[in-house]
Amino acid sequence: MSDSIIVKTKVKELAVGYSVSSDFADVLDEKAKQLLKDAMRRAEANGRKTVMAKDL
Repeated sequence: MSDSIIVKTKVKELAVGYSVSSDFADVLDEKAKQLLKDAMRRAEANGRKTVMAKDL
């Protein structure tokens, strides 16, 4: 498994009043990584090496 970019304790801190299942952070991590990969592809397609908010 690759390194996580999501901090599980921070997720739990933000989910005030809710329980967070043990697999939630893992799925969120995969979604975040996919968003980043997609944004990098868009930046590259536009001739940039800088990923910007507009790439999301």
